[in-house]
Amino acid sequence: MMDFTILAKGIALAGCAIGAGLALIAGIGPGIGEGNAVAKALEAIGRQPECKGDVTSTMLMGCAIAETTGIYGFVTGLLLIFVAPNMFMNLLV
Repeated sequence: MMDFTILAKGIALAGCAIGAGLALIAGIGPGIGEGNAVAKALEAIGRQPECKGDVTSTMLMGCAIAETTGIYGFVTGLLLIFVAPNMFMNLLV
């Protein structure tokens, strides 16, 4: 007879690892978005230098809000790597 608890533990750990990898991919979007925002802000400042303060403050606020999605993905990935496997193992015992 095969012990299915070992198989269940392996599946749970594999699911956590795959989920963590997918969650950490969430950092790509904010990086691309913030790069585009900074590029457009620099373009706007280059065209009208007198509006530098307004453009810079708006850009920084937008970048801060966009960065939260990357942080949520990072925290989710860390939880799936370090916290979730122990919880699943305790449920299977």
